[in-house]
Amino acid sequence: MTLRRACHYALSDGVPRRSFLAALVVGTALNLINQGDALFGGMPVNWFKVILTYCVPYAVSTYGAVSIQIRQTRSASKISSIDA
Repeated sequence: MTLRRACHYALSDGVPRRSFLAALVVGTALNLINQGDALFGGMPVNWFKVILTYCVPYAVSTYGAVSIQIRQTRSASKISSIDA
């Protein structure tokens, strides 16, 4: 498995859109939990943490999608080599 193929999987088949939507939902929930006081109160907001809280679910969702595609490709390769 090459890095190029993993990047291709990460940018294809709607993966970026699904990962973005997952990050939006999960990141918003986590930001409300972790920085609700700062967002709705008078405390300062740590913008690095806000951005990171959206990036982590995006990365996890993308990793999951890519790992499934890799597994499916490997399974298909094994099946085709058995049939040959």
